[in-house]
Amino acid sequence: MPPKPAERRRLDLVRLVRAIPIRWRILSIAVLNTGVVIVLAGLIWNGAMALSRAWDEVRAVRESDSVLVLLEGEAGRLQNLIHRYINEPSPEILAEILLVREAVLGTLRSRKPADPMLASGMDGLAAVTEKFLDGFGELRAVQTAINRLYDAEVLRPAREMAGLYSIVEGAAGRREALIWPALGKSREAFTAALVGANAYYLSLDSSAADEARRNLETIERTIPVMSDLASDDMQRAALEALGGRAAAFRDGLAGLSERFAARTHLLRTVIDGNQASMISLIDTLQSEMRRREARAQAMLDRTLKAIYRQVVLVAAGFLIAIMVGAMIVTRSIRSPLKELMSAMHAIVAGHYGPVIRSTSEKDEIGAMARAVEVFRENAIAKRQAENDLRTAKDNAEKALAELRAAQKSLIDAEKLAALGGLVAGVAHEVNNPVGISLTVASSLVRRSEVFAEEIAKGPLRRSRLDDFVAGTRDAARQLVGNLQRAGELIQSFKQVAVDRSHAELRDFDLREATEQIAASVRPVLRKAQLALVIEVPDGIVMDSYPGSYGQVLTNLFLNSVAHGFPDGRTGTIEVRARQLGPGHVEIVVADDGVGMTDDVRRRAFDPFFTTRRGRGGTGLGLHIIHSLVTQSLGGRLTLDTALGHGTTFRMVLPRRVVRADVPAAVLQTTDRAHG
Repeated sequence: MPPKPAERRRLDLVRLVRAIPIRWRILSIAVLNTGVVIVLAGLIWNGAMALSRAWDEVRAVRESDSVLVLLEGEAGRLQNLIHRYINEPSPEILAEILLVREAVLGTLRSRKPADPMLASGMDGLAAVTEKFLDGFGELRAVQTAINRLYDAEVLRPAREMAGLYSIVEGAAGRREALIWPALGKSREAFTAALVGANAYYLSLDSSAADEARRNLETIERTIPVMSDLASDDMQRAALEALGGRAAAFRDGLAGLSERFAARTHLLRTVIDGNQASMISLIDTLQSEMRRREARAQAMLDRTLKAIYRQVVLVAAGFLIAIMVGAMIVTRSIRSPLKELMSAMHAIVAGHYGPVIRSTSEKDEIGAMARAVEVFRENAIAKRQAENDLRTAKDNAEKALAELRAAQKSLIDAEKLAALGGLVAGVAHEVNNPVGISLTVASSLVRRSEVFAEEIAKGPLRRSRLDDFVAGTRDAARQLVGNLQRAGELIQSFKQVAVDRSHAELRDFDLREATEQIAASVRPVLRKAQLALVIEVPDGIVMDSYPGSYGQVLTNLFLNSVAHGFPDGRTGTIEVRARQLGPGHVEIVVADDGVGMTDDVRRRAFDPFFTTRRGRGGTGLGLHIIHSLVTQSLGGRLTLDTALGHGTTFRMVLPRRVVRADVPAAVLQTTDRAHG
């Protein structure tokens, strides 16, 4: 049944993605996640800057409003102090007035250049305040004039009048004199006039001033009467001087009234009027501050909503892109690997009929599929060779020729059987991070759906958004980590497979090559519960055949698994290397397994000798290792073992191998095995 159009489009998309190497697919997901973080960070940064500006505007408005409130309070306080000073002059009140005056002027001077919001109205406020404060200076001058006038033109004539009254009374003598009634009436009028003048000076009671003027008129009317009743010239001279002083008293009282009127005018117009103007300007500025605060608060609210919308939209868009990309990349890796694993299980089970797909693909899994196909073909060839070998045993005339052909086929099949085991192990190992990635991606899809439903229901709390972003970032890290792990496994296997498929003499780092080979067999060792310890120093560069070296190490590892640790026994395999002079290197592969008997040790490198006859052993594993070490790699191989004490293989290899030293038969065998 042909696939549906939607399925066909998905297959085409997966096929298109598989044209890209796996490492680039994984890197694309990482780049996409990095882009998400950068874009969200940029949005959050811009939003934070906008919020900061809006909040600075609100804060500046509030600071300006508090300054206006302070100025309003200080102006009222200054007005009250001035009134108190006018009514009750004292140095303490004057000092307090001067302090408040300097505080108000200082606030105006400091806030005008520093507060752009108050700059527009600060000039008018400063002018009114200067008038208000200058008016206090004028008021002080008027008050000084009042005090001086009171002392010079009221109190001084009053004192002189009191002295004159004493002179007249002394000259009159007895109480029976005719002048005493008029003198007593005049003296009473003088006392009442003085009390009225003092009351007027202290309380500005206009009735007291009128009373003082009436009493002064009484004094002036009684002076001619007393002059007529005077008994001597001294009394008449004193009474004449008394009239002059009474007139001066009256003039001083009139001048005092004029000064009081001027002071009242200053208080009403300069002090109270300018203070009212200050309050009016401050009220106007406060109204403007409230309007600005409302605008700033509205801008702050709009900025918060805009940031919320941008973050939600961008996060949702990128999350959808990440999920779609992750699902496509996961499917492009997991599905082929699953098919490849199924094919390997079928081959291991002896079913060679199923065709291995993905052999035409250009990615790393395609290379693995082609290697498995070669393994399948050689497995078929191996089975056919075994059949041919059994037939050759029945045919004596052709026994030798068929035995040699079978030997060659078995050698090739043994090499590829090891590679097939590696492929199956790597496929199983790669399936774990890929499966985890698919699970994380599915969980991310469900979390995104729940997040979208919460957004649709109404306002979203900041904490919920932070939880969602944190969960998404964690999922992205898990996806990248597991996909990178899969890519590293595939890349390691690819490098080992490439090295084994080409008998090429080249430079390679011994530690790096050993690590790559170890990575390809770790799944097999892990399944057998064996630990692998590698102690190979850095800097040992070999000019040799990495493919042959990899075949030797792989066969030694698999030989230890098969023979050194039977019945699920656990243990450790160690690989150590050290330089022997400038031109050679010693490599030791040792395990702590069951070891070998002396008889087995003597025949270990013989072809077709095996202790596992009938259980899958061909007897060619150590024979191939010995041939590769001594012929392809140009070195020496020794075996040290004892029953119950493990097994140790020591190789002494030249660091530089000359191609002429490699027999053509070995190269051809290797090329056919991996071609």
